[in-house]
Amino acid sequence: MGDATAALPGEPLASAAEPILSVNNIEVVYDDVILVLRGVSLDVPAGGIVTLLGPNGAGKSTTLKAISGLLRTENGLVTRGEVRFMGEVITNLDPEKIVRRGIFQVMEGRRIIEDMTVIENLRLGAFTRRDGAPAVRRDLEMVLDYFPRLRERTGLAGYLSGGEQQMLAIGRAMMARPKLILLDEPSMGLSPLLVKEVFSIIRSLNQALGITLLVVEQNARMALGAASYGYILESGKVVLDGPADQMMSNEDVKEFYLGGGGDHRKSFKNLKSYKRRKRWL
Repeated sequence: MGDATAALPGEPLASAAEPILSVNNIEVVYDDVILVLRGVSLDVPAGGIVTLLGPNGAGKSTTLKAISGLLRTENGLVTRGEVRFMGEVITNLDPEKIVRRGIFQVMEGRRIIEDMTVIENLRLGAFTRRDGAPAVRRDLEMVLDYFPRLRERTGLAGYLSGGEQQMLAIGRAMMARPKLILLDEPSMGLSPLLVKEVFSIIRSLNQALGITLLVVEQNARMALGAASYGYILESGKVVLDGPADQMMSNEDVKEFYLGGGGDHRKSFKNLKSYKRRKRWL
């Protein structure tokens, strides 16, 4: 018999680090009728990097929006379960209140303000802060030291390259002094070289500044290489989760997500019950 305490897919494993974020069996409905998430659970340990993988339409971005409160802007609602941050329930709170608590989401596609300058975009990230202009100026200098290319770009943000726009989006998040950054598809539209640079930045944010990150990503290899733990989402459900190194070596993950199974990517749907049985053997 195996360890009877082993978790099933979607049931977070106990971690040595206390979770800063716990998503507990949430369901999300859009427009009062469209069920998108079907009982999603995940934990993000304080000081860690966790990645959420899955195909398009699996519900990854919806999961981030359920955490950040941005569902409300799209007529979405968490109708069951709860989201806890630092021990407090934040389910369906206003996005501004969630930002003030220390969560900042970097949206898919960067979403910078193109007709504002780099500095204006960065200052926008500090909008909810109440610790005074000197503190904001110090953090602005810190961000520009962190991203020296942004210091050189004095024009409008719309003229930045894709990689520079991603740096600006991350820098804007840093200006909010977050405890947790939610990153949605940070590699989207970037060259392989820039993807490596962005994930190097992600690791540095975590290691040098102690920022916790939850990263949604299509590039499973890069995401698992940076993360300590991973979840795979399909059709609104967590179908597999585990330490990132174990997922990298998992034959099923290799076949389905790491390019080890040819051009046809299979689905974990039919594998889920087998995985559950296997963990209890």
